[in-house]
Amino acid sequence: MRALIAAAVTAAMLATGCASTREAGDNTKKGAGTGALLGALAGAVVGHKNDATGGALRGALIGAAAGGAVGAGVGSYMDKQQAEFETQLQAERDAQAVEVERVQEDVLKLTMRNEVSFAVDSARIKPGFEPTLQKVGDIMYRYPETRIRVVGHTDSTGSDTYNQSLSLKRADAVAAYLRAEGVSSDRLETEGRGESEPRYSNRTDEGRAANRRVELYVVGTQG
Repeated sequence: MRALIAAAVTAAMLATGCASTREAGDNTKKGAGTGALLGALAGAVVGHKNDATGGALRGALIGAAAGGAVGAGVGSYMDKQQAEFETQLQAERDAQAVEVERVQEDVLKLTMRNEVSFAVDSARIKPGFEPTLQKVGDIMYRYPETRIRVVGHTDSTGSDTYNQSLSLKRADAVAAYLRAEGVSSDRLETEGRGESEPRYSNRTDEGRAANRRVELYVVGTQG
């Protein structure tokens, strides 16, 4: 077993080093490393079952190479998509209307403030925010190897039931707009979380404003 683990780790290190020299982005390197390690472990287990002598090492090397390639591919894909979001939404980011974050190697999060996207107590998207959603929809359409989870949030004003309903309606409205922009329904999910996940204290106007938001989680599925 010790030899099996050693073979997997050694193969992962070799594959990670190769992937890192080919790719410049940090997230791409992380994806390659993660994929290489998982691939190496899986390959080593299979190799060990088939051949208790050299099979583990051979399986680890093959698995690491395949896993590293998949991880690097997802990392590169998400790197490019993140760069487009940041470039195309620069004006919205400067105005603090939209945030673009990389929360995991294969997950981007776009946070949209409700003050600029919805009227008070309404799930109807403001006309002035439609150009922003058009940009988002265009990028998502051109990067089909992702799925999108749209999550609505409110502040604590009003009842739990009302806030839950409103947050889901707003998430549904954003998803519907993205579908109209050509994003496949199969890639979209919606969820309302009401007031359950505040970012800041609801005791101040500023905190409540920040808590009213819609988040889009863009998850890479390439590979």
